[in-house]
Amino acid sequence: MSTTEAPTREKRLTIGAVCDRLKAEFPDISISKIRYLEDQGLLAPQRTQGGYRLFSEEDVERLETILRLQRDEFLPLRVIREELAAGAGRERKRRRAGIAEAEAELDLEELCERAGIAPDLARELESFGLVEGRAEGGERLYLESDADIAAACGNLARYGIAPRHLRAFRTAADREAGLLEALVAPALRSRNPERRRAGLAELHDLAESSQELQQLLFRRDLRRLAAS
Repeated sequence: MSTTEAPTREKRLTIGAVCDRLKAEFPDISISKIRYLEDQGLLAPQRTQGGYRLFSEEDVERLETILRLQRDEFLPLRVIREELAAGAGRERKRRRAGIAEAEAELDLEELCERAGIAPDLARELESFGLVEGRAEGGERLYLESDADIAAACGNLARYGIAPRHLRAFRTAADREAGLLEALVAPALRSRNPERRRAGLAELHDLAESSQELQQLLFRRDLRRLAAS
């Protein structure tokens, strides 16, 4: 009798089983969130003939990476897609810092090069408060996150959306951040290291949940627009 065994077929998980598996690390994970990430092109699980999703171990690992990048680094989905394409699951230096870490600074030329925009557009974005520079030694310095914002604004500019039209996004972000600040500011200002760590953890959870809500509401409106 041959000692060669047939290869074992990889076991795949249903979307509900994936949720149950990840609940311990990601308490807010939901079936609707996983479906949303699939709609955004970040996940591509196998489908049965009946249309049911089946997730491989590789799919689950990819989902874990996405959720960690959202939770720990607050990266937008566009940037997460780029990170995954570049191998975000590998151990390597991140281009962006977490919310509790300092960011590197860029001059105007570096900002424009990274964002792929012209200096005139960068100055216009700053005039409307979309990017925030500071003066030092006769030049303007910007944070790395400003480059990400400038890149997103540059993409919208290609469709004729000028910086003045984007003030509503800045206003909405300020209001959302103000709401979260009212909830966690006392803990973040505490001199007790444990309370401050707890405050940072709450800020992460609140930001993730508010971001998900914003995305879901926005997508609902887009569905209505597409159906009109």
